[in-house]
Amino acid sequence: MTDERDADRKAEMPETSRKGRGGTFPGTGRERQASAAAEGTPRSETTMLLEEVLRRENLKKAYNRVRSNKGAPGIDGMTVDDLGPYLKEHWPRRKEEIRNGTYQPQPVRRVDIPKPGGKGTRMLGIPTVLDRFIQQAILQVLTRSSIPTSVVLLMASGRDGALTTQ
Repeated sequence: MTDERDADRKAEMPETSRKGRGGTFPGTGRERQASAAAEGTPRSETTMLLEEVLRRENLKKAYNRVRSNKGAPGIDGMTVDDLGPYLKEHWPRRKEEIRNGTYQPQPVRRVDIPKPGGKGTRMLGIPTVLDRFIQQAILQVLTRSSIPTSVVLLMASGRDGALTTQ
């Protein structure tokens, strides 16, 4: 009897509504970015993890880590020294984008680096400083959580090797 009611409810649902829950909307070219592993996580637990990522103390620690690691600028040219002033002006908007699931990491800058022993080069992807900051904040929370590493990697992998929050 339960199967019949579920089938009736599904039949009453518009096609686009059914597709949006488990796949892609036709013609949008955008895939749903929640992984299958994350779908089994209750919404409140996901929200709690996100709020932990966005907690001021966690963000300060991530900022300090990115500054201490230094590193080259990404495609936007922002250096680690530029990050603080940028965050003072733009962080409230970026934080809301992360909360709403609309934040989009920038593509990574590709650089050829020499292989050890002088046998050619390999490509190195350099994310923007802002994306490294966000990645670090996410990493700090997920490595402390009880989520298995394989699920963390599945949830965190995004386009061009950059981590994403979606």
